[in-house]
Amino acid sequence: MNAAPSDAGAGEGTGGEHARVPEATPVPTLNLANLLTMSRLVLVPLFVMALFAGDGEDTFWRAIATALFAIASFTDQVDGWVARKYGLITDFGKIADPIADKALIGAALIGLSVLGELGWWVTIVIAVREIGVTLLRFWVIRHGVIPASRGGKAKTLAQIAAITAYLLPLPASAEPVRWVLMGLALVLTVVTGLDYVVRAVRLRAAGRRAAGA
Repeated sequence: MNAAPSDAGAGEGTGGEHARVPEATPVPTLNLANLLTMSRLVLVPLFVMALFAGDGEDTFWRAIATALFAIASFTDQVDGWVARKYGLITDFGKIADPIADKALIGAALIGLSVLGELGWWVTIVIAVREIGVTLLRFWVIRHGVIPASRGGKAKTLAQIAAITAYLLPLPASAEPVRWVLMGLALVLTVVTGLDYVVRAVRLRAAGRRAAGA
């Protein structure tokens, strides 16, 4: 019972021994959030096969393709929530998550264009933006990681909504709805792309200043 006070006194008499602060446990790369991200990549080829089954005109396979796209898109919302809630954010996740998004969106857009249901110019505009942002991330990766912004998430949701409208076997009367949704997605795609350029340039400049200090 008296050992603790005597130890404390001895510690103070010898200059005091600072209490050790436990080091933070590193977050493993192989965690639930990253597994969800990787599952999205696995679903991409399955989605493509379903989309092209029956030359894209089979209602059953079209429904399967839409369901796979919806499931893959849902994992995009869940993996980020899981990572934030349970402290599973990793640099791998910050890079893999947007790449998985781009693989899914790109596969859907190219597939719809190949089937003649979506203009190639739409696919090209979105693809150029997505590839450009990915290259920007790698361009500045040694200076830091550019996480997905709120605008980027809104852009992704708009793209998902627009693509889903095109995937569903809807009547011709639904065309105006598809155009509006895709138009919104295009606007957000371009605006957020310009935002990433600004953020990448600033991050690289800040990194260079820090390295030269």
